[in-house]
Amino acid sequence: MSAGYMGAGLGWALRTGGARVVTTVAGRSARTARLAAEADLELLPDLAEVVRAADVVLSVTPPAEALRAAAEIAAVDDTDTLVADLNAISPETMAAVASHLRRPVDGSISGPPPTAKPGARIFLSGPEAQVVAALPWAGLVTPIVVGPEIGAASAAKMCTASIYKGMTALVAQAMRTAGHHGVLDVVIADLERNGIDTHRDVARAATKAHRFVAEMREIARTQEGAGLTPALFAAFAAVYADLAATPLADGDPETTGPLPPDAVVALTKKP
Repeated sequence: MSAGYMGAGLGWALRTGGARVVTTVAGRSARTARLAAEADLELLPDLAEVVRAADVVLSVTPPAEALRAAAEIAAVDDTDTLVADLNAISPETMAAVASHLRRPVDGSISGPPPTAKPGARIFLSGPEAQVVAALPWAGLVTPIVVGPEIGAASAAKMCTASIYKGMTALVAQAMRTAGHHGVLDVVIADLERNGIDTHRDVARAATKAHRFVAEMREIARTQEGAGLTPALFAAFAAVYADLAATPLADGDPETTGPLPPDAVVALTKKP
């Protein structure tokens, strides 16, 4: 739950490793159905059938949907199924997720889906984290057990994502500002000279910007819990909300290439 870009990729890795992987596309988009079919996942009629058929449930949703997903799983889980929440949420939100579940595992994903590029890492924590780590990932995903505490894997994700997605937001903001002042080519050349990918990362981030807004807020909550200001990532949430209102946001991450030549136009809000 659910077989979108990342979920279908993880399912494909497990199926490649020999696992039976089931999901449902009930109520989901045609794109989700296509991704599940391309990953050759076994489709069941609804979530209840998925949970009852599974030994382990992997929840892969936008951050804002994590609590709802946990509640939906709990509502049909009458078999003590192990449930791994792999969403980009704060330790505080993960604690709320875990309160719904009988056998929770805290997890988070660093990197793109293995269908796009093998090598993603899954941080795992909790008393039964090793069960998820031992699934047949076929060498396409690397599980890393962070520790026995629920919340540790989510904390790791919040820290790594603050760098990766924070940097992308900074680049996007710099490009938009450079475009306004007519110095975009100069800025892009200097950034790329220092190994900063401006075109592809920003374009792909825009297609997922609507869900990154909630993730930035989860990072802000995590940093506030550490006694730090939440203002920095509250501001990044606003940057991604802006990107979600640009023409680039209409694309899909699996098909989006580098920014087009008219990058400033693409990064301008829709009228």
